[in-house]
Formats: sequence, C-alpha cells, structure tokens
Amino acid sequence: MLDVSERRVCRVLGQHRSTQRKVPCGADDEEALTEDIVALAKQYGRYGYRRVTALLHAAGWSVNHKRVERIWRREGLKVPQKQSKRGRLWLNDGSCIRLRPAYPGHVWAYDFVEARTHDGRKFRILTIIDEASRECLALVVARQLRHEDVLAALAELFIDRGPPAHIRSDNGSEFIATAVQNGSAKWA
Repeated sequence: MLDVSERRVCRVLGQHRSTQRKVPCGADDEEALTEDIVALAKQYGRYGYRRVTALLHAAGWSVNHKRVERIWRREGLKVPQKQSKRGRLWLNDGSCIRLRPAYPGHVWAYDFVEARTHDGRKFRILTIIDEASRECLALVVARQLRHEDVLAALAELFIDRGPPAHIRSDNGSEFIATAVQNGSAKWA
C-alpha cells in the first residue's frame, strides 16, 4: 500500500470519493429479469425497452423503466432500423424470414436492370448472381425480356452448374415470378 490519501487518489483518477466507499450490489432478481428482457426482445424484434417494460408489468414484474433501459443497454439490445415492407427481414411475429447464403450455389438472385442507348431507346439486362460468392452467373441483354427468357437463362445455368438450393427474385411487376418459380421447380 502506498501512503497516499483516498482524497488525493480520487482526484488523480478523476473519480468521486463516494465510488470508493459504496460497494455495488445487484438485485436478487437481476438474472431472471435479464433473461426475461432478452427473451421478450427476441420474441418481439421491433419492440424497444419502453414497450418491453410494459410487457414485463403485464407479466407481473414490478420494475422501473430506467432499470429496464440499463439492462437493455448492458445486453447490447437494439431495435433494428425500420425497413420497407418489400425488403423486410422479419414477419409480424418478429421471426426472420430472409435466407442468408451459406455457400456458393446456395442462393441465387435475379433481377432486371434497365438503361437507354445514346438515341434514347431502352434495353434491359437480366442479371443472375450467386449471393454467397457475388459471382455474376448470367447477363442477358435484349430490348424486351419475358419470363420465357428468364426460364431459358435459368435452365442453361441449371445444366451447367446444377440447381441452387434457393432462388430469390424481387417479385416485381416486370415479369411473372410465379411462372419462373413454377418453371424452376421442375428442374430442381
């Protein structure tokens, strides 16, 4: 031990002196409350700590919203940014629905890109990529593309590389995605 006063040590460290005297003690129910908060945050993915506090009150917990917020931050819980309905990663029950690619050939995605030539005439490009490796599998360029063209491009890729586990599209109005899905299911 150094022969230095508590007051001087606290001043050098920039701490208040009361932090040296008060022994922090957690509540007896801290672990159970933390487990319930984490479980509710997993179950309701879009709820913040205030709504989770209300759910805890409904479940019988007598807990302050400040305490829930402190545990929420300590556990690193966050409400994800709101996403558009088309690209959201969860259903209304909070579960995740978007499939993440695990290996090359697991998930393929296809979509259209549109551009114009120097004289103003438009053309479309069908792009098919492997989401895991980010490899461009096919580019089909034409003035007009129909779902038969998409099926032909996918059939050629299925023959060359084999069918993927999943195919993702944006289900846009530019082609009939159900016809493509029904057609690609025949080769899988």
